Amino acid sequence: MIFTKEEFKAKVEEIQAQSWYRNPIGFGIARVDRGQINKDKILQATFPVINWEENYGSAAIFLDALKQAGENVDTTGSELVCSISDTFLTACVESFRPYIPEAKGNEHKNVQVVSQLASLPLESGLTADDFKVVFIFEDAAPLTTEGVYLKLYALSTGKAKLRSLNLNGAFGKLHNCAWTTGSTPIELDWLRENEIALKLANKYPEIIMVDKFPRFLSHVIPADNTRILETSKVRFGAQLAAGTTVMPGAAYVNFNAGTEGVVMVEGRISSSAVVGAGSDVGGGASILGVLSGTDGVPVSIGKNTLLGANSCTGTAIGDGCILDAGVTILPGTKIALSEKAVAQLKEINPDKEISTTMKGSDFIGVNGVHFRVNSSTGQTIAMRSTREVKLNEDLH
Repeated sequence: MIFTKEEFKAKVEEIQAQSWYRNPIGFGIARVDRGQINKDKILQATFPVINWEENYGSAAIFLDALKQAGENVDTTGSELVCSISDTFLTACVESFRPYIPEAKGNEHKNVQVVSQLASLPLESGLTADDFKVVFIFEDAAPLTTEGVYLKLYALSTGKAKLRSLNLNGAFGKLHNCAWTTGSTPIELDWLRENEIALKLANKYPEIIMVDKFPRFLSHVIPADNTRILETSKVRFGAQLAAGTTVMPGAAYVNFNAGTEGVVMVEGRISSSAVVGAGSDVGGGASILGVLSGTDGVPVSIGKNTLLGANSCTGTAIGDGCILDAGVTILPGTKIALSEKAVAQLKEINPDKEISTTMKGSDFIGVNGVHFRVNSSTGQTIAMRSTREVKLNEDLH
């Protein structure tokens, strides 16, 4: 029995000193949605709390409680996913005892999770099979659906930086599901098998989409000054900095992509693309992802940059830049500059090679560029930007 915080800390140190113990990168307890036909198929993992490079005391308690429950606790691999049990919960509650009276609001969230699980009413219909404890010990390619979800949570909550996590093979660990209005995933095969009965009984569910990923807002509460005007416009695994506004229509933010500050999004931010603070992605503008014409190089848009309506970029754009409406800048796009433009851009980019003929990829890290199309010749040109891109503070 543990009755004091000092005893708790001593127990954590004792666990962490054992040869089998290893601090995880991330961990948490998830409620899982299983397949309606194949109960071994995990369709979704919902984490009320995720821990990322933090709260190692709770990690030690969870891992020790799993050992007490007779689980095979192997910390030598990159991931560990275990079922919970009454023995696990009892061991956790006994260890967390000194903190239970303080566990409310934002205090001791892991204690809150364990306490509430231990006191779930029978009428909830939930059993131990509905929950998993998930650990990631190294940032390798994900091994499980639960591991993918934990990484997506880390990205969407901002606990891990965009493009910082290994998501190789993540699509293969997720299942294409029919998602209902209650964010519940349904196996497509189950729908096919039961379609006639469901429709005759007027019980066919309202399906909002078919995808491997749920929506961002089904799992994440954004900052107070962040606006998402249509839930379908942000995929889970995206990251939105506080103050970002995502408009309806042509706007979209994919997974492992997003914003680094207050940004107006009226166009498409494809997977792995990142937009700097103070920038404006205009209506219908497209920032290409790593599989759509970017030579496999993730695109970054600098701070205070404007992508005009229906513009398109497949290469990195610096700070304080402007792409006129309809302009396309790809890595191989040939761009002409006047001698005056070369001199002006060299003045503010002294460490960059600037010449009268450049490709789109040559502008990586070049600031203050205005990309236009010569209306007489149709040639793409670049010059020194003379306008400041400034968002309307009242809208963010």
